[in-house]
This record gives sequence, C-alpha cells and structure tokens, in this order.
Amino acid sequence: MPTDFDPGWLWLIGGVVLLIMEVIAPGFFLVFIGAAAVATGFFTVLFGLGIATQCALFVLYSILAVLAGRRFYANRASDSTDPLLNDRAGRLVGRVVTVVHQVDDHSGRVRVGDSEWSARGGPAAPGQRVRITGVEGNCLIVEAERQLK
Repeated sequence: MPTDFDPGWLWLIGGVVLLIMEVIAPGFFLVFIGAAAVATGFFTVLFGLGIATQCALFVLYSILAVLAGRRFYANRASDSTDPLLNDRAGRLVGRVVTVVHQVDDHSGRVRVGDSEWSARGGPAAPGQRVRITGVEGNCLIVEAERQLK
C-alpha cells in the first residue's frame, strides 16, 4: 500500500501534534518547535519545496521562534516588589538571633526560629543576642547586638 503523503501535510500534522503535546505536558519548549513545523508545513504546501529547503526552513523557523519567545517572555518576567522572595537566607539580614555555640571569625551556631544556622563574626558567647548583617552561602554573618543604656 503506497503512502504518498505530501511532505507539507506531514510537517503540519507534526507541528499540531507538538502543540498538543505542549498543552498536555507543558514545558514551554515544544510550542516553539511546533510553531516552526507548522510554518514549514504551510510554506511546503504553498510552494512545493524540496526536502533540503524544508529542513533549512524548519531550522531557521525554530531558531526564530525560540528567539522571539525568549524576547517576549523575558520582557513579561514579573518584577517582584520583594527582591528576596526566594532567598531565605537573604531575608534573615537584620534579624536579631540567639547564639547557640560560641561565634567567632571562623565558626559558630545561632538559633533562627526553630532551626540552627552556622554563623561567623561576633565574637559572641552562647545565649548572647546578635544581629545578622549578611550571608555568605549558607553561613550567616553576625555582629554583637548593640543595646542602649
């Protein structure tokens, strides 16, 4: 049984399948490849292009679709009013916490809420209150809390 499908229709069907797959399992990349396949299919159906030209168009359209999508979605990135939204350690800067193990320039531990964090700075003895002034990796930088007298 011969299968004489027009390659343009195969591109169109493939592109639609990719677009449907994007809807079923969103990862936001198949939409670009699917759009490139659909565009290649349209041009192949309209102009009867050869296989080499079809592949070149598909690559070109894929690159253009990805670049256009990146530009569009980069501009739509929401600017949060809270720049530390996903930076748990950064959100701790300015808080006053209690020293659990002696804090010096090299090591120490402080209690933050119901957990303990490694800390440097001080110096501060266990039980003393310190203020978090910065973060390096997962280590808090602390200094002794100044009290008014």
